[in-house]
Amino acid sequence: MVKIALADRVLPDARPANWLDRYAPDWLKPYGKLARWDRPIGWWLLLWPCWWSAALAAIAGGQGWPNLWHLVLFMIGAIAMRGAGCTYNDIVDRDLDAGVERTRMRPIPSGAVTSRQAVLFLVCQALLGLVVLLQFNRFTVLLGIGSLVTVAVYPFMKRVTDWPQLFLGFAFSWGAFLGWSAVFGRLDWAPVLVYFAAILWTIGYDTIYALQDKEDDALIGIRSTARLFGDRSRAAIAGFDAGAIVLLAVAFALAGAGSVAFAGLVVAAVHITWQLVTLDPENPENCLFRFKANSHTGWIVFAGLVLDALIRFSGVL
Repeated sequence: MVKIALADRVLPDARPANWLDRYAPDWLKPYGKLARWDRPIGWWLLLWPCWWSAALAAIAGGQGWPNLWHLVLFMIGAIAMRGAGCTYNDIVDRDLDAGVERTRMRPIPSGAVTSRQAVLFLVCQALLGLVVLLQFNRFTVLLGIGSLVTVAVYPFMKRVTDWPQLFLGFAFSWGAFLGWSAVFGRLDWAPVLVYFAAILWTIGYDTIYALQDKEDDALIGIRSTARLFGDRSRAAIAGFDAGAIVLLAVAFALAGAGSVAFAGLVVAAVHITWQLVTLDPENPENCLFRFKANSHTGWIVFAGLVLDALIRFSGVL
């Protein structure tokens, strides 16, 4: 009965009307929350570098639409591997999560899922991710396996450095390599620059996310860029986001993107500026809303790239 009650609780950063809490059977809810199925923002943020890179590869290859099969595979892989990463993170952080108000009701610290059950669930998600990865060429498969190093070290970084957001960027931006290599079977400077741009973007949006927990984090010794920057957080985030926009612009130029892609980048910059101007670092709800708004940033950049390719190469527009 206790586990069912815990499973029924909507976690603080999930939407009250999310599909998992409304429709999933009770036995599935704790596992869905462990994988963050009730909070899709995470897998969208993991997916965007993949889709940006795939769309940029379509431009460089003189195509219209990016490979739709690749886009579907990247989405399935992002959902599976984001879930696996969150499960792994929660296994590692189960004691720390119990000491933070926003995370103490997560499935493992609340007792809704045991550590053993979480490990088995982690394996299932990782196997699904492997099946997806094996659909690509050999070079991409090897690249994808290489990302596991960044995933493995990330949960420990908040204990040893003020820059865990940087290590999250290493992991969450890896798709910038895969979207390009899935098309060409190699890497070039354009996807490398998208990777570094996505790292800067990740540091920016995850610093906004970490602002929610800075007081609890200080009490239990969790380190973050939000604590590091303190009152200078807004300026620091602006610097990282500006760097991301510049690197994306250079990547677009190297891949031969046209004016529509750059227009999309300008709109994305305006959207990011709105986030920063309206950000209230002392208001957790405000921070969470601005953090989630970065999914819109991803859509804007992607839409600009796709429209640019369609106008120039496919004759669809």
